[in-house]
Formats: sequence, C-alpha cells, structure tokens
Amino acid sequence: MSEEVMYADLKFQDSSKGENIHEFDTVGIKAPPAPSRGWRQRALALTFLCLLLLIGLGILGIIFYTTLKIEMGKLNKLQNFKEELQRNVSLQLIHNMNSSKMIRDLSITLQEIATKLCHELYKREPEHKCKPCPETWMWHEDNCYILIDNYETWQESVMFCSAQNASLLTIKNKSVLEFIKSKRLRKYWLGLLTRKYQKNYQRLDETIFSSDWLLRNTNDVNDRMHCGYVDSMYVYYTDCTSTMNFMCEKLANPVKIESTLMNEIPDGKYS
Repeated sequence: MSEEVMYADLKFQDSSKGENIHEFDTVGIKAPPAPSRGWRQRALALTFLCLLLLIGLGILGIIFYTTLKIEMGKLNKLQNFKEELQRNVSLQLIHNMNSSKMIRDLSITLQEIATKLCHELYKREPEHKCKPCPETWMWHEDNCYILIDNYETWQESVMFCSAQNASLLTIKNKSVLEFIKSKRLRKYWLGLLTRKYQKNYQRLDETIFSSDWLLRNTNDVNDRMHCGYVDSMYVYYTDCTSTMNFMCEKLANPVKIESTLMNEIPDGKYS
C-alpha cells in the first residue's frame, strides 16, 4: 500500500515538472512581435531625405557646371580682348614710331631749309635776327667767329675765348681756310702750339694738315714752346709770351625756323 502511494506521488511530481517544462517552453519560443508603424514612417522619412540630398547634390552639380561654363566663356572673351588690345597697342606703337620718324625727318628737312634761307638773309643783312650767333660775331657754316683787336699773349687769348665758351681759331678744312683768307688777318694768334723748332714761316694752306693744333691743356705752356699766328697768307711761330690780336670760334646755335618766316622788306611790310 505504501509503495503505491509513493509511486503515485512520484508520478504526480513528474507530471507537475512536465507541465512546468511545457509551460516554460511555450513561453520561451514566443514569436517576435510585429514591427511597429512608427519605425516604418521613420525609414520612409530617412529614405526621402536621402533622395532629397541626392537631388540637391545633382542640382548643385548642374549649377556648378553652368557657372563654370559661363565663367570660362567670360575668361575666353577677356583673353581675346586682351590679345586684341595688345595687337592694337602694338600697331599704335608702330604707327607712332613711323609718325615720329616722319616728324623727325620733316624737322630735319625744315631745319636744313631754314639754315639755307638764313644764310641767304645773312649775306644781305649780317645782323639779321635769324643769325644763330651772338651779336657782332660772324657766321660761317656751323661756327661763329669774332675778331678781338686787343693785344694779348697766346695763353691770355686762349683764356679770353674760353670765357666766351669758345676756343682760339683753328683751321681744319678748306672752307674755313677760304673764310680766313677773305679776312686778310694780320698777326692774329691761332690755336697752334708746338715744342718743335719751326722754320720761319709756312703757307696758310699747309696748316690744315698740321698736328700742332691745340689739343692739350694750356697750363702746360712754357718758355720752350712756340705758338703760331697768321699774318696774311702765311703762318709764323714765335714765343707764346708775345702779344697779338686773336680770333675766337665756337659752334653756332641751330637756326630758329620761326625767325626765317617773317622777313621785313624795304617798304615796311612783312612777307
């Protein structure tokens, strides 16, 4: 009897454990709950935002490309304008250079004409206003000359001429030679200085080729030197401390073109 009761208790306990295990298994393998409606909405919103972002990036890309194309077009136009401007400037410079050359050539031609005209006016009127030399000075070719009838030593004569921005007379070409011959100078110092002993005289024509024309500093003059002077058609050498008249020369100024345009004629009118 007791064995039956014990068996019944064990069976009941086993039955209870089985029910508990079955209940636990039933609870442990429950199916996951169905996704909520809010999660789907958030996913859709995120997808929509990504789509908007892609669309925005596409629009920005299109805007960037369009802007870049426009700016490149402007840059090309600016480059073309720059090249055109450079060509125009180059052409203008060439034109200006040609114009400057023409003006320079014209100016030279006008100067030559004015000089020739002034020479003719000077022959008629030695003190004509077009003369490019100071008053009382003589004009010959490109130089001005003045006779100083005052006895001075050779070095004093050089210093006097230097004070007038001039130099003592030199004869270095046939034109000046003929000009000096026409003046019939008597005992006028020349710019001749030498350490050599010279013969008593030489013809004036021979002095053109002389190497004794003054080229050195006059402070070097001493008692052993001889200075030349012209007397009629001859040149003589003597001590530089002797005293004689002298003649200065200097470069003439350019003839003023406007000074040859208005010329007074005898009846008091101007032409």
